[in-house]
Amino acid sequence: MDSEVHPLTPFLPEKAKILILGSFPPPKKRWCMEFFYPNWTNDFWRIWGFIAKGDKDYFVIPGEKRFDKDKIQRFCLERGIALYDTAEEIVRLKNNASDNFLKVVCNADIAALLAQMPYCKTVVSTGQKSAEILQSIIGFGSLSVGECVEVEFIGRKIKVWRMPSTSRAYPRSIEWKAEYYRKLLF
Repeated sequence: MDSEVHPLTPFLPEKAKILILGSFPPPKKRWCMEFFYPNWTNDFWRIWGFIAKGDKDYFVIPGEKRFDKDKIQRFCLERGIALYDTAEEIVRLKNNASDNFLKVVCNADIAALLAQMPYCKTVVSTGQKSAEILQSIIGFGSLSVGECVEVEFIGRKIKVWRMPSTSRAYPRSIEWKAEYYRKLLF
């Protein structure tokens, strides 16, 4: 099986205070935009639309099955949110987007990402796979959904959060998931 190298450049606004890390993007055939969380059936941007504007479709382009990348990027810049993933290179054991069938070949260099964001003091995993990878990189005990731990990493104190998966395979409502993600901003 061939490996895949991460297809996106990290989105790291200089003044970002929060770094949100998924595991790895889905196969390109599932993308509806060229940005993070590009899968139309993933609820990440619906959750943030609900949090920011009380509207799950706030980041949806009306009449299309696509998210508005420009609106999303402006939101992230305004809120100090950086985005990337915990895996830099993977092998898909099945040809799908499931984290259960990802074999990580190479982890992302989280220390290098944080070094580019001097104001970032919060790191977030958006599911079990990203939490496990982050745990192996930074070195902290396992976290349950919604838990946070403060750790020393690259010479600074970092809060690490374990958030629920935004995949629809994770059987909870957008509103339920949003209550966890809302903690990051308030």
